[in-house]
Amino acid sequence: MSSSKQHAQRGKKEDPRPVEEPKVATNLASLRNLSSSVYPVVQFQRRAAANYKGSHRAARLRLEGLKSISADKQAVYASDLVQGLFTDHRKAPEATEQHTTAPQLQALRGLLHSSARSQPSRSPKLRSWYKRPSIIFPPSTALDISPKLRSWYKRPSIIFPPSTTLDIPKGGSTDDIQFRKMRSFFQFVTTPTADTPGTTLLLHFDNKRYLIGNIAEGTQRASIEQKVRLLKVSEIFLTGNTSWEKTGGLIGMILTLADAAASSAQASLLETKKKLLNRLEREGVEINEDDIAAQAAREVKDRVRLSIFGGPNLNYTLATARRFVFRKGMPVDVHEYGHATTQSTPLSDPTWSDDNVQVWALPVSPSPKTSSGSSSPRKRSYDELNGREILSSRPSLNQTDKERALMMSKSVVSEMFDSSWRMDALVETPINQVQMPATLFVRNPQDHKIVKYTGPMPGGKQPVPDITVLVRKPWPGALIESLPPAEPVKVAMSYIFRNHVQRGKFQPQRAKELGVEKGPKWAALGKGQNVENAKGETITPDMVLGASKQGGGAAIVDLPSSEYVEALVSRSEWKSSEIMAGVGAFIWMLGPGVASHPMLKQFMEEMKHMRHVVSSPELCSNRLSLDSAASATVRLSQIDPIRYNTPVHDNKSASQALESLGGLKDLVSIADRGQKIQLEPSIEVQDNEINTLLDADAVRAEMSKDVLDLAVKAREEVKAAKQELDAWADSLPQKDVEITTLGTGSALPSKYRNVSATLVRVPGWGSMLLDAGENTLGQLRRVYAPEVLDEIMRELRVIWISHMHADHHLGTVSVIREWYKVVHGSQRAATCSPADDADFDAGALFSNQDRLSVISESAMLHWLEEYSHVDDYGYSRLAPLCLTPNFPQKNIQSSLHWFIPPSSTQVRGGNSPRAREPWADKIARAKVLPQALNLQDIQCVQVQHCHGARAVSVTFPSGFKASYSGDCRPSKPFTQIGQGSTVCIHEATFDDELQGDAEAKNHTTTSEALSVALGMGAKACVLTHFSQRYQKVPVLEYTEEEDAIQSLETTGDEMMDISTSTDDEAEAPVVDAVAPQAEMATSVDATNAKKAAKHIKIKAGSDMKVCVAFDYMRVKVGQIAEMEKYTDTLVALFAEEESEENKPEPPNKKGKGGKTQRNN
Repeated sequence: MSSSKQHAQRGKKEDPRPVEEPKVATNLASLRNLSSSVYPVVQFQRRAAANYKGSHRAARLRLEGLKSISADKQAVYASDLVQGLFTDHRKAPEATEQHTTAPQLQALRGLLHSSARSQPSRSPKLRSWYKRPSIIFPPSTALDISPKLRSWYKRPSIIFPPSTTLDIPKGGSTDDIQFRKMRSFFQFVTTPTADTPGTTLLLHFDNKRYLIGNIAEGTQRASIEQKVRLLKVSEIFLTGNTSWEKTGGLIGMILTLADAAASSAQASLLETKKKLLNRLEREGVEINEDDIAAQAAREVKDRVRLSIFGGPNLNYTLATARRFVFRKGMPVDVHEYGHATTQSTPLSDPTWSDDNVQVWALPVSPSPKTSSGSSSPRKRSYDELNGREILSSRPSLNQTDKERALMMSKSVVSEMFDSSWRMDALVETPINQVQMPATLFVRNPQDHKIVKYTGPMPGGKQPVPDITVLVRKPWPGALIESLPPAEPVKVAMSYIFRNHVQRGKFQPQRAKELGVEKGPKWAALGKGQNVENAKGETITPDMVLGASKQGGGAAIVDLPSSEYVEALVSRSEWKSSEIMAGVGAFIWMLGPGVASHPMLKQFMEEMKHMRHVVSSPELCSNRLSLDSAASATVRLSQIDPIRYNTPVHDNKSASQALESLGGLKDLVSIADRGQKIQLEPSIEVQDNEINTLLDADAVRAEMSKDVLDLAVKAREEVKAAKQELDAWADSLPQKDVEITTLGTGSALPSKYRNVSATLVRVPGWGSMLLDAGENTLGQLRRVYAPEVLDEIMRELRVIWISHMHADHHLGTVSVIREWYKVVHGSQRAATCSPADDADFDAGALFSNQDRLSVISESAMLHWLEEYSHVDDYGYSRLAPLCLTPNFPQKNIQSSLHWFIPPSSTQVRGGNSPRAREPWADKIARAKVLPQALNLQDIQCVQVQHCHGARAVSVTFPSGFKASYSGDCRPSKPFTQIGQGSTVCIHEATFDDELQGDAEAKNHTTTSEALSVALGMGAKACVLTHFSQRYQKVPVLEYTEEEDAIQSLETTGDEMMDISTSTDDEAEAPVVDAVAPQAEMATSVDATNAKKAAKHIKIKAGSDMKVCVAFDYMRVKVGQIAEMEKYTDTLVALFAEEESEENKPEPPNKKGKGGKTQRNN
């Protein structure tokens, strides 16, 4: 019985499509030698041919029909190898020849893969066709091999193709591919505002999404506000140049995508296995569970792969984050364009394409006549003024160095996101070869259990024994102390996106006239296959199909400055009919002053048949882009107008912006959040889903009368207690110090809270920034008007970074860049280092108070220094300072010293006398006294959170003392260095009901934070770093009861003393760079979230005042006592907000201002 009959008898429908043998020339000569060496080693899963003949799920191939393909196509397909070939349950005979090489195997797989693509029987979607198994019939021609092997050849085999989405070969036509019609459009996720400085687009297809534009700081948070479904994003196309202004949110975005992918990977794996099993059961294939599991794992892994496209230095930028970014299971492929070594392709060929879209990358360099020279003379540095020799800028790298640097950076990035490294993997190592610091383990000889080694350590005073110990294998990224040299590149990226050609409509009447009977042959013609009519005549698809429709497209152009205009408008792509066919819109992302450039205006006039949408800081309104956070602050300002104000913004209308464009106002549209540019079925700019501007008055009108009444009562209580409150404030060293809580959330940005950052403004001294999570600058711009923000930048003296978690430091570069622009006009200075200058005088560098001190651990400072090689954000004007931890038990005080980067001594020094100088002499020169920063003292201690985490206490000249915890478990050493603090700013990530979570994740509960503040005798405590999902306000109750909170010193806490122990993760990366989503899920347990406000009891007699921080809060320390009076009001407010949030969302409605975006 034929396989087709068996197939029908199993109740399955016959495939209406005819399956034709490939009509290609036979060329076995090129396969015989290859096959004879490969086949004995590669064991294909062989199945009975009868089970597959006639099945539409198997494409039949014959080796003797394989076409000899060109070398360039082999290269294209070799990268998409048929991985995980199913192993036969019947073992092949042992091969007598085992000399198969990888290139041979790749070539064979490439040939098979190429032939599969050339099969005429194709499904509507190329990708889905590849996921179907293919029969490999052995050649009928006798090969020159042994009879034993020849008999093995004669069994048919099945090969399961890869799950990868394959790029269409360069130079290949795509017109013969039928694509399902899908909605496709661009939509603005962000436009330039104070807290979303970049322009980000979402390219939408029903099956997939693409992020395009700037992934600036704030993009991730805006995506949450816009309800963009990032899980469907697997490609990011970065526009503009590779600078932090354009890519500052990329690291955080990748981490979020990686965590989201990891959380869904297990479910996807089970679902994929189920689908594979069902498919093979329908085919009657014998099932091998191990093979199914392996195939499912490969398909799932491919679905979570992320590809990023951009300009030069993109790999380098990501590689600098290797010390604090580590994820598994989400491969990240970074493709850079604009290098001198980039291979050129024919103009008409897309740079990249998939089943949905074709992309042409347009790298643009600034015009030479405008890029050379500086607009203003460079200011002379301190060294120049004192007649010292200035180290010349880094020499230009030759092409070989650049290629080597790129390869290493790509390798590092690969390890950062798809490493097989495990923290619990231990390696046997002779103890005298162990690099310290490290945790050592040994195997107990009695029970063979692994225990911690407690004997003499390498590098210690006692000799080490001659034994083998177990140590953790270093993470590959930790082995790379410094990246190869790099230099800034000014290339700015733009792109052309275009949908594929859509096949014309099938014309039944024409088919009848040509004698083609209705049925399978009609279907074949509709899929682009030739058929024969009743007369034996060949009927081709073009005889019965209407005219094909060119896919719609748009050009995405990013011009950071006027320097790029001339090169951009002169590109040949704009005159190519092959590329521009179907392109009907330009989306412009323009830097300051570019919109008024004469050449750009002329170009727009020439392209007036296109739609033009412009996004620019000069034209787009500085609207409130984070509606949820802004609405919460408006409500808080109704309750407490002294501490909260409506965020700074303006609602400039599009008509006002268009007036500035003069004659172009009739050609262009001003971009706005939610605006769409439709590609199919026609090019349209749609404004019906633009989000309405937040109406602060409407938000105020919605406030409950009960809450407003409580607020009035609170203000009356403040007035009544004025004398008592004033007396408490007068007891403080400096009551007018202002604390601004810019980010009060934990781990990830959310709708209501940004990540960690607190500004402390000390009159007469300046400002200190405590941590700077992503988009700290955006938060500053919402709190302070532009002229006030400039004043704050001029008075900024110190940035303190507590540890290397991304939610505490990814906003640092942007803050420094703003300071650099305001204070120094972005003019570079000579780099100063005690390793290079025998006359280095740190004190003299602080004499003019024009240096910004960044104080942290060396890993943070190394990241800032390393990144400065490709982006001049102001590092040359910094004072990078390391603060060594205080050890109270050993009476060791903290000390400051100037950071010496490894490149300073290894690369630049070489064998010079300065490089051979004793290290102690360099460190002695690098020492910096607190008085150089105009501080009375600064001390820090190690705390239990992650490698390098520190808490700090700073004493100012007036005697005002601020202590800041960063992230940590309660710390007794912290209470010791913080004794007598005026204010303690402490994290309170978890509510008291989640004590177990706090211990497991090395955070602090509300009560624990208060116990630390009490332990140091702080006059005030500011609680911050809360869970992102729900907002709780602890109700403080002063009591004499025994269960009241006591100071940490009297609780008998037995926590590990970090300051005296070896850090267990010294040789490992900071694995949890951003808290995984599992942590957030635990910390926002719905049951706990709905409980009433927690009453926290504090021992009576304490005069410590407590306030709970929210984003945008500005409070003078002397007013913290007043804020306790608003507790009942805040409890009532958040109870109402929680009730509103728990209501089911209304159905999505289209129309102007609709905020619920279900199509993303």
